[in-house]
Amino acid sequence: MSRDDAALEARGLVKLYGEREALRGVGLEAAAGERVAVIGPNGAGKTTLLSILAGILRPDEGEVRTGGGEVGWVPQQAALYRRLTVEENLMLFARLEGHGDPLASTERMLDLIGLRERRGEILARLSGGNRQRVNIAIGLLAQPAVLLLDEPGVGLDLRQRARLWEFISALADDGTTVVFSTHDIQEVERYGDRLLVLADGESLFDGSADALRAAVREASPEAAVGDFESAVVAFLRQRGR
Repeated sequence: MSRDDAALEARGLVKLYGEREALRGVGLEAAAGERVAVIGPNGAGKTTLLSILAGILRPDEGEVRTGGGEVGWVPQQAALYRRLTVEENLMLFARLEGHGDPLASTERMLDLIGLRERRGEILARLSGGNRQRVNIAIGLLAQPAVLLLDEPGVGLDLRQRARLWEFISALADDGTTVVFSTHDIQEVERYGDRLLVLADGESLFDGSADALRAAVREASPEAAVGDFESAVVAFLRQRGR
């Protein structure tokens, strides 16, 4: 991928928290319509990376560049107003986004997340899964060119998760770049065109699932890589993580 073709590009990202390096020279490129999964152990730097890509955090070194268009950000912890209704939350954020017709945008999101019949409910009374659905809808209000999702499936049941990924995949098919973090290895293999493996703030791998399997076999021909989760575990062990 050439620099001009990248919908999202990060180079040499470093983030320090005191003496701890949360990121150490991490880079990432993603093309329009590409789905990139970011995986790694707890504390690997996944959320820090996504927060920098979203413009929420500033790196101590490095740069982030987008190819134009909005960047949508869906954090794991919902930034919602618990005392407002579902509809009021969506209307508020649509106005903050500067939508010309906030009501129409709200109606579209209510259909998307399947909560039209619960539009008048106070958010605090919803289940964790339904609150996450509202959280995701707010990240999509801007119809972003790049969509960043931090553990999007957390709190969703199997049907909700399937519906979410059906929608996200449709966005990618229409050209939206999707970068998501997850601990669900099945999501990586099923929905990621490429994966970035982080550990201790370092980038250990950037490529396809098949390429990671091949790397494991090349390093240890006897390694068990029957399923992708086993391949990821073996990869991390080979690199002392």
